[in-house]
Amino acid sequence: MTDLNAIRDFALELAREAGETIVRARAQGVRTEYKAHLELVTDADVAVDNLIHGRIREAWPEHAILSEEAAPEQQVDVMRQGPLWVVDPIDGTVNFAHNQPQVAVSIAFMLDGEAQVGVVHAPFQNETFVAVKGQGATLNGQPIQVSGETDFRQALIATGFPYDKAPVPGLIKRLARVLGECRDVRRIGSAALDICWVAMGRLDAYYESVSPWDFAAARLIASEAGARCGHVYGVEGGVPEALYGRDIIISSPALYDHLRALVEEADLTALHID
Repeated sequence: MTDLNAIRDFALELAREAGETIVRARAQGVRTEYKAHLELVTDADVAVDNLIHGRIREAWPEHAILSEEAAPEQQVDVMRQGPLWVVDPIDGTVNFAHNQPQVAVSIAFMLDGEAQVGVVHAPFQNETFVAVKGQGATLNGQPIQVSGETDFRQALIATGFPYDKAPVPGLIKRLARVLGECRDVRRIGSAALDICWVAMGRLDAYYESVSPWDFAAARLIASEAGARCGHVYGVEGGVPEALYGRDIIISSPALYDHLRALVEEADLTALHID
């Protein structure tokens, strides 16, 4: 039987060690390049990914690992069965390269496609979000919960945009529809922190399409903090819901249905116009 508290303690220690590596790397100077001529990656991304992989392999050599730098192909069979670590060594790489603080290490432990442990550590802000399935969520050891906002017009919503600019016109239509009805919109640059901020009430809701490593840990943290988690159009292709990143919505429960409806309306409008 898997000891989830032992997994939590291991992931927490590992995330903090990775965070120290990230802070040192920035102080020493950031070297950047691009993946597929689009996505920024730094030498620190690779170094931290290697660190996390090495530690997991030492402790649990039989466990699978899915990460942005080492396994971006997203093998569905690996996602579905057995123990799986889902890792983003630096979520918010652009922020990291531009000396901004919204940067996080994200580590999730999954079992048969279900998130069991999530740790998101923001080293420049000294904030660590942790959740174990069924045990609630914490920030720096203190329990957290969603805002409980019920009035969409008072809600602060977060989203983001992809490196690939082709979908941006449609996403701008979504943004306009949502912005027209909420208090304001934020674009923080780290999906993991967007979602964790929903979990602890700094934000009221979040929507975006992202990769599994961007949100797997944070989604569990938000869920354990009382958020409603789902997708605008459901899940396709046999991917576990907890790892399906297309059109996700994570929000204070009372806001979820309205946010989903606004995104759907924007998409329908875009189809009619285009």
